[in-house]
Amino acid sequence: MSQTLNNFIMFFATAVMGISGSLVGIAIAISSLWDGVSDPLVGYLSDNTKNKFFGKRLGFMFFAIFVIAFINICIWSMPSSLSQGGKFFYLLISMLAIESANTCFGTPFAALAIDIAPDYNEQSKVQGFKTVFNIIGMILPSILMYFFMPSISIGIQNQHTQDGYIKIACINSALLIVFGLIAIFSTLMYVRKNNVYNMALPKEKFSFSRLLNGYFNVLKKKNFRTVILGYSFATIASAFLTSVGMHLFTYCYHFSSSQISVVLIALFGGAICAQPLWVYLSNRIDKKRSLIIALSIIVFGIFLTVITFLFREYIPNEYMFIIAIFCLIFCGIGAGAMYCLPFSMYADCVTLEMYQTGQNNAGAYTGYFTFSYNLANSIALLIIGFLLDIIKFDSSMPVQAMSVQNGLGLIVFFGCTIFLSLAILVFSRFTVKRADVLKVQLKKSKNGAESKDSKIIA
Repeated sequence: MSQTLNNFIMFFATAVMGISGSLVGIAIAISSLWDGVSDPLVGYLSDNTKNKFFGKRLGFMFFAIFVIAFINICIWSMPSSLSQGGKFFYLLISMLAIESANTCFGTPFAALAIDIAPDYNEQSKVQGFKTVFNIIGMILPSILMYFFMPSISIGIQNQHTQDGYIKIACINSALLIVFGLIAIFSTLMYVRKNNVYNMALPKEKFSFSRLLNGYFNVLKKKNFRTVILGYSFATIASAFLTSVGMHLFTYCYHFSSSQISVVLIALFGGAICAQPLWVYLSNRIDKKRSLIIALSIIVFGIFLTVITFLFREYIPNEYMFIIAIFCLIFCGIGAGAMYCLPFSMYADCVTLEMYQTGQNNAGAYTGYFTFSYNLANSIALLIIGFLLDIIKFDSSMPVQAMSVQNGLGLIVFFGCTIFLSLAILVFSRFTVKRADVLKVQLKKSKNGAESKDSKIIA
């Protein structure tokens, strides 16, 4: 569901519903910013929640899945008869509502992964497995698009296109409920039995100022700051690719809906297949070096795609389609690391902090992390919306002028390359290594054993 929103909402709102790029950018940016603001709040609440049945996290997740499922269908059912302003407010309110509910699921879910696997290597495995299923969820909208979206090309959008999005939304919402319940009830017994998961926090009255101070305190810590900023830059690069990618493939490469779905499947398929590679390399040569290698691979893949863009008028569509699949698989291999290693690195920082202080602040720390990259994403989407208007993108035109096509290419390629390069530069300053985490864990384990022996002797 999230991938459907991330990949298609900008295209749906501008090309199908006819809302101006600036208004769409403002609506998505505001909702994304609110999503980031609400993350630390929900994280704090989940850290301090005591529920005999659900524990800290699972109650939030249970409530959220049903709300998300309903609002998701509402978003894609936007009445086409509304005015431009009416469509803008419909989109804004719907996005604010779904981001609020999404936070109630996503932030406790991310903290749950830290609670379950605080060990350095185990965290890599957990994030690797999470990423595989996460990317399967990302591929699914492209598969559904292949079967339920009319195979139209060159930007010819109509009511049948919206009907296709609604069908996809209904299936996504049904799957969200089914797999959400699986995630909740399959971890329920572990949550109840595991004492580490329920590490107590000191009693303190909630205040937004304390939450805000906690965020700035996190940013003062070098390794926390490094992962947050590095991933934020990578998120901006991803926003340029996913938000404008549909426009690029539709109006510049002239791919049909079916072809675009296959290209997206190739991208995420490469990311899935690469998961064992990145888990192996992160354990072999450390997470930071593996991530820098992965980001460099993405940059090279974008360079290959730029070449295809420059010669697109001279290559037949069927050959360009095959070349695009190859380029996107290459980018997907590198992108696979982005879905697991940054959060695993951040989890290592949280784990070190948890062992040193004896407090489980995983929810709040996860909220700070998601707030940062959602803030970056909101800024990127706002800029993208205005850029679409600046290059004079017109959804009513089935074939865009060459200047518009070139503008779409510049937005995607320069946006991705610049911010991926900044991400590489920032991630290179990360200093936490496997030995640091294992050392603290070993010390904690010895202290726990000594304490247990003392009790037995007494």
